[in-house]
Amino acid sequence: MNKNYYAILMAGGVGSRFWPVSTEAFPKQFHDMLGTGDTLIQKTFKRLAKLIPQENIFILTNERYNDLVLEQLPQVTQRQVVLEPAMRNTAPCILYASLKIQKENPDAIMIVAPSDHWIEDETTFSNNVQQAFDFCAENDALMTLGIQPTFPNTGYGYIEFDKTSNETIKAVNQFREKPDYETAKEFISQGNFLWNAGIFMWSVKSVIKAFQSSQPALYELFKNGLATYNTELEYDFIQENYAKSENISVDYAIMEKSKNVYVLAAEFDWNDLGTWGSLYDKLDKDETGNAVVNSRTLTQDASGNMIRTKNNKIVVVDGLKDYIIVDKEDVLLIYPKAKEQDIKKVLQKVKGEFGEQYG
Repeated sequence: MNKNYYAILMAGGVGSRFWPVSTEAFPKQFHDMLGTGDTLIQKTFKRLAKLIPQENIFILTNERYNDLVLEQLPQVTQRQVVLEPAMRNTAPCILYASLKIQKENPDAIMIVAPSDHWIEDETTFSNNVQQAFDFCAENDALMTLGIQPTFPNTGYGYIEFDKTSNETIKAVNQFREKPDYETAKEFISQGNFLWNAGIFMWSVKSVIKAFQSSQPALYELFKNGLATYNTELEYDFIQENYAKSENISVDYAIMEKSKNVYVLAAEFDWNDLGTWGSLYDKLDKDETGNAVVNSRTLTQDASGNMIRTKNNKIVVVDGLKDYIIVDKEDVLLIYPKAKEQDIKKVLQKVKGEFGEQYG
């Protein structure tokens, strides 16, 4: 394997739309959401390790999840776990990890990958990442993998690329925010729009140069700690300074401001496992269209339901269609799939009514 290949595995989110399974104390990336025997973070780590040396895969997460990471990824050392002492979106943590990696290996080429994506064809994923790495090794480029839209989805941002290009890797014209339905239909009809999957590739030199140019204040904040990185003094510097950083995504911080952004249309099946509905879409269904994880079910006049329990529980459902049915210890959720985006609001109400321990 190429010792210059690195990965930043993003595993700091809470995943509140997967409540009650995903909670602040134990978020979705540490659960076996798919019933495969591996948690989402374990699946992602194994996928990245097919191309990238295991010791070069860094896990970026909130400091409260440090023990969970080390427990679920026993092959990882503390050196590889990059901890955020405060929630500050993706730009600060990616810059911080990039500076650490650059100090260790100035020739590093890296991928930033979320821990909660469903990617079925892992060989094709590795091939696409290799294409991007080869391009980044030869060019000063910020690259992303785009997903070919299959329907006018209003839940994703879009990437508009140069439609005049005949190259496989195309220049990005602009990033577009999550559209309404009519705008999404228009994007798809134009033929040069891809879903933004939040998967990025670049050389460590290119990404740090981009931060230096587009986010000078953020760059200076983390550059001040350069002498401490990868030493015993790093912890104190980060504890004192991390919370001073702006709460900003990497898309806003550098991707939308840079002129050297390129996209490769991914050739693998992809799903952003962000909601119970998206999980339902990827799971096998029974003869009446129910998706079942960890349960034994007896159904009557019940279809299109997402059913998940623990420990092989027997679930009897009669007369329910298109519902989310999730049983977890002292919480039972029975909720319409059509309203799944409101689960975040429901969680806040539950915490207000019954206490923070339920979220």
